[in-house]
Order: sequence, then C-alpha cells, then structure tokens
Amino acid sequence: MTMASEFLLPDLGEGLTEAAIVAWLVAPGDMIAVDQPVVEVESAKSIVELPSPYAGRVESLHAAQGEVVRTGSALLTVLSEAEIAESGAVLVGYGTAESTKKPRRATGQRFGRAPAEASTRPLVGDASAVHPSAADPRRSPVVSPLVRKQAREHGIDAAQLTGSGPDSLVLRSDVDRAIAALEDTLAPAVGPDTSASKSTSTSVDDVHIPITGMRKLIGARLSRSRSIIPEATIWLDVDATELFVARDRLRKSTGEKFGITALIARFVVAGLAEYPILNSSIDDTAGEIIQHSSIGLGIAAQTARGLMVPVIHNAGSLTTRGIRDAVEVLVARAGNGDYTREELNSGTFTLNNYGSFGIDGSTPIINYPEVGMLGVGRIIDRPWVVEGELSVRKVVTLSFVFDHRVCDGDVASGFLTFVARCIEEPLTLLGSI
Repeated sequence: MTMASEFLLPDLGEGLTEAAIVAWLVAPGDMIAVDQPVVEVESAKSIVELPSPYAGRVESLHAAQGEVVRTGSALLTVLSEAEIAESGAVLVGYGTAESTKKPRRATGQRFGRAPAEASTRPLVGDASAVHPSAADPRRSPVVSPLVRKQAREHGIDAAQLTGSGPDSLVLRSDVDRAIAALEDTLAPAVGPDTSASKSTSTSVDDVHIPITGMRKLIGARLSRSRSIIPEATIWLDVDATELFVARDRLRKSTGEKFGITALIARFVVAGLAEYPILNSSIDDTAGEIIQHSSIGLGIAAQTARGLMVPVIHNAGSLTTRGIRDAVEVLVARAGNGDYTREELNSGTFTLNNYGSFGIDGSTPIINYPEVGMLGVGRIIDRPWVVEGELSVRKVVTLSFVFDHRVCDGDVASGFLTFVARCIEEPLTLLGSI
C-alpha cells in the first residue's frame, strides 16, 4: 500500500496564520526534488517561494491561485519514486528518473492572473468586463491575490478590468470602483435592510472590505500594543533651521546628498546609545526587560500593502553616510512594499516621519514588542524667538511615545531633548561620536 506525502503550509513566523497562493511553480505529474521551489505565497508581510521537503511526483495541488491557505493546511501531495514504482504507475523501461524540464507556471500566473471566470453578475456599463467575448482576449495584470479574491467575491473577474496602476496593473481601488458600479445597478432591485439584528445602519451602496492580509496583521499588532503597553507621549517643538544649514554644507563639502530623515535617524541612534534602556523589549512571559546590544532602527513606511516597518540592522555601527544609504534603499522600495522577512524582523526602535502627510504631531502606537517610537512632524516656517529677537525659523514637532514599564519621564525627556539639541545644533553630535 502506498502512502503519499502532503506538503503543509509551514509556520511563516511573526504571528502569521495564513497566506495566499500567488503562483504555482509546478503542476500535477511533474517530478520534483527536495528543496525545489514549488509555490509562491503572499503573506501579510512579503511574497516568498516555498521549497518542497519531499522528492517525487506531484500528485495534486490542494489550493487554487489566489486562494488563502491557513498554516498547517495541505498545499500539494507528492508521491515518492519508491511509491510510484510500487503502485505500478511507471511504464517498463522508463523508470522514475527526475524530469529534466524546468518548473513551470500556468498561463498568466507570472502576473498573478486568475483564469477567466463565468459570472452571473454583469458589470454595469461594460458587460465585457465580466463576460469577455472571444474577440476581446484582454487580460490585465493583477499581482495581488487579495485583490483578485475581493473581485471574485462580488462576481467580477479582476483581470478583465482596466487597471489604473503601472502597465495597467489592477489595484484594489479599481475593484472597489467596479463593485460600487455593480451595486448601483443592483440597488433598485434590493430593498433596504431593516433587520433588527443589525447594530448599525447599512446600505446597498456600502462597500464591504474583508479585513485580511496586511490590514489584519496591522490591526492585531496595534490592538495588542494598545491593550498591553501603558504608554505615555511627550512632545517638543524644535528649531530645525541649523539642521538644513548642516545638510547643505554636507552636500557642498562631499558632493553627496543627505536627507533630513537620514540625519535625524543618525541623531536617534546616538540618543539610544546615551539612553540604552529605550533600545529594549519586554518579555511578558519571563517578566523581564531585554536591553538589546544592537540597534535595529525601524523606519515606518506607508506602502501599497499598508504600514510596514523595515529595519536598518546594526544601525549603531553605521556612519552617517551608512545610515543615509540604508534609508535610501528602504524608501526606494516603499512603493511596492516588497521587503524581505529579514528586513522586517529584529527592530528595536522605530522612527516615524509622518510630516510627509502634512501633519505636525501625533500620539503613535508603539510597535510591539519595542518600547519607544519617535515621530517627526512637518517642518514649516514659524515665528521663533532667537536671542530675544523674533525671527522666522524652520520648526518641527517631535512626538515621543514610550512604555512606562521601562522608564519614567526623566529618561524619556532626556532622550527627546538630546535628539532636539542635535537637530538645533548638529555639531553637538560630534561630542558623542
């Protein structure tokens, strides 16, 4: 009797419990080797290729492209070469030698395209968008399986929409518009929901967006942080005029560009060296504060996949130029949010520059299990008193939120004023490095 082996979705770490199938790299009947990549999956943090722990022939795939699979669920079934021989499935003279053909993707899977699906719900104003005719073979790229899933749940084939992203990439907003148009047509045929069990008023025009993937992970982490950490927030207005002067002088003397965020990041690293208790995390199980020897400086980034915090590892060992280069690399990839798992792990402190959103201050939620986060608001011209005289200066508001279990206000205030002094008088930092 033969026993097939099932490859289960492994634990992806970081509290992740599910992933969506982006693309299959093999098909039933293919011969595969141990550690051969067989599937691409998208978790709430990144897209990764998973290698097979088994060698043999792929018997079946247990999930369709775009389907969400939970940790521990079967991805595919593999029959070993010995089991193939025992089953008599191999023709005499051909043996079970491994196939020389390369792993293959199904047609359209390179861009995450799902097969065309029949639908009983026509898209308003454009029936071909859901029911394409033979004369209209148009297929738009849809990278995110979560976008495809949202479309399918409303009877729409996302690959038939005209995407507003780069190279006609279909985005979530495109699907939202298609759903809204569809609901507008269905509205006259559907009466208002008068169910007494509804706790809030709903309308047929409402768009229901599943809380999945990155949004689900963000919500869980922030809720956990807010429920566990007794946080406190302090803030300070800072004259940043000399910081811009120092930046311009650096550019002139080195011929290189140095961004304001990179310079502030350097000050934060110096501040953590002065107040190392803030470079910590709390082990709630052991009841311990773990003061880290290495600084993993997280840079909060708004991406197409949601808020992410890629990390500059060993930031304490980097020069100002090294931190500048690391920040540029992370910022350049923020658009797609295609950070690796390693880049999103091992953060010990977070810098959040929300000034780009046009706001002055905030009370940010700590990135658990860290114990502090520094927020930087917009830098604007404001009236400021300098040596008894009123003048116009460039002013920024710093917001610092900290875990009160780790320290009291004196330590938090010391750290914040240290960073503030570095911004007001950048040469001050020379005394600390």
